[in-house]
Amino acid sequence: MATRYRFGDNSLPHFITFAVVNWIDVFSRECYREIVVESLKFCIAEKGLNLNAWIIMSNHIHLIASAKEGFELTAIIRDLKKYTAKMVISEIENNQRESRKDWMLWMFKRAGARNSNNKVYQFWQQDNHPIELSTNKMIEQRLNYLHENPVTSGLVTEAQYYKYSSATDYYEEGRGLVPILFM
Repeated sequence: MATRYRFGDNSLPHFITFAVVNWIDVFSRECYREIVVESLKFCIAEKGLNLNAWIIMSNHIHLIASAKEGFELTAIIRDLKKYTAKMVISEIENNQRESRKDWMLWMFKRAGARNSNNKVYQFWQQDNHPIELSTNKMIEQRLNYLHENPVTSGLVTEAQYYKYSSATDYYEEGRGLVPILFM
């Protein structure tokens, strides 16, 4: 029987993972990662997102987040995914230097045809895998996992050197690309 992931209490931090369909390495290009960075900033400023930690890997994103009072985390994540999907696909379509353009658009169109919720393309996998973090041990474990992800993947030797992550904020008290609320 498949596990059903659901968002719990909006005020509690959740470990949230969402991945590109077919695990396509879209975010190997900086221009696509920047769309996610700007979208996270917008969700913090305008949509009620409390962001505690984040990372953009080549084909998926992890967040530790909750919602401000009066907002719903499910709605924030839904809007974030919808907007970033639209913008990344548009950027791919208009990127003259994207060598994988035809293949990626074909893959997104193929995924979209298999899901009646889509008009043409499907960029993100349907699920989010939210896990409510109700104990300090759970928070610490997920925070370490999230920040060590690029080290484990061999992208950097130390977590704080990965630009598209909140590790800089936690390990060096530096200022990362997206404002966070420390846990």
